[in-house]
Order: sequence, then structure tokens, then C-alpha cells
Amino acid sequence: MDPVGQDINLNSPNKGLGPAGGVDSLTEGGAMGVAAANTLPPGLTEEEAEELYSDLAKVEEEINTLRQVLLAKEKHSAELKRKLGLSPLNELKQNLTKGWQDVQTSNAYVRTTEKLGEWNEKVTGSELYLTASETLDGIAQSEAYKKTSETLSVAGQKTTAAFSTMGTVLSRKLGDMRNSPTFKSFEDKVGNIKYMVVGPRRNGEAVQSPTETNPVQDNAPF
Repeated sequence: MDPVGQDINLNSPNKGLGPAGGVDSLTEGGAMGVAAANTLPPGLTEEEAEELYSDLAKVEEEINTLRQVLLAKEKHSAELKRKLGLSPLNELKQNLTKGWQDVQTSNAYVRTTEKLGEWNEKVTGSELYLTASETLDGIAQSEAYKKTSETLSVAGQKTTAAFSTMGTVLSRKLGDMRNSPTFKSFEDKVGNIKYMVVGPRRNGEAVQSPTETNPVQDNAPF
């Protein structure tokens, strides 16, 4: 039977009836369980226990029927949403938008907004706030504040100029050092060391040492 077409009227004579013998089997099982267990609560007879088990079986069967109906309804709803092109993300956006609109129109939100507006007016209109604002304006317009601002500005400009001058001096010193006899003598020594490491030949030709003034003659006459 289609779960949607099932009789879910709780007052119907067919309520809770599933497959054939469903309730009877549960009732018989409940009675057998009571007889077998023989652990009834104090003051409860076997007849009362059987009746309670019978009611429990009917309620559980009704719950199962309602679950099947709900599942069928959910599937039908998902199919309708798919045909309408309503994706889960769009549905979430719509729910969030509607929820925020509900919050904005709620009495609590309106009262809170009004209360915050009242507090803002009270704070901005208070003597303490006005006095503090006037004090800050007075400080900004005072001669001491202006002098301090000018001093800091001049100090920043002087610092920038000092760093620029220092960079120029360092560049000049490095240039003078490179052109000094000491540095040239150091370069000559480095050249001699390179000549000793590389060897006297390069590409089949004789290599002249940086300190030699005359080329080496390999085929000198006897």
C-alpha cells in the first residue's frame, strides 16, 4: 500500500493496521513475553500488562505509519523543488533572508534599536561628552599642539635628509677605496693567485701573469 494513501486517522477502526496479523502478532508476543519474563512491576497483573502491551503495539504501529507518510511527503516535496529549480543553496539563502526580515520586524529587535538610539542621544548630549569634545577641539587648536606637530614634521624631514646624506657619503667612500693604491695592490695579488691556480695556458695559448711585463717565449733560441 502507498504510504500516502494509508489511513492515518487515529480514530479510524483501521488505525495501526499494517500487514496481516501485525498487531495480533505483537500482542501475542507481548503476552508471551510477559508470561516468560514473569517480572511485572508490583501491583500490575498479567491482564493489565497484556492490555498495556497491546496499546503499545498499536501506538508503535501508528508511529511507523506516520513515518512512512512523512517520508513519502518529503520525497514529493523534493521532487517539486527540483522541478521548480530550487537548489539547497537557494533555499538556504531564502531562509536566511526571511529569518533576518523576521528578526528586523520582531518586537525585541525594534525595542533594542529604539533603546540604543536613546542611549546614543543621552551619551552625545551629556555634559561629560560635550566637555570631552570641547577639550579635544581645544587641544587640537592650541599652540602647544601645533608646535608639537611642526616639530615632529621637521624632525621627520631631517631624519630623511640624514639617511640620504649618509648613503651618498658611503657611496663616495667606496669609490675612493676602490681607486686607492691599497685596493689596486689587493687586486693585483688576487690576479696573481688566480694565475697560479689556473695555470700558464688557456685554450692552447700562453697566459701572462698580471705581474709579468714581457710575454713568455716557449721556443727561445739556444
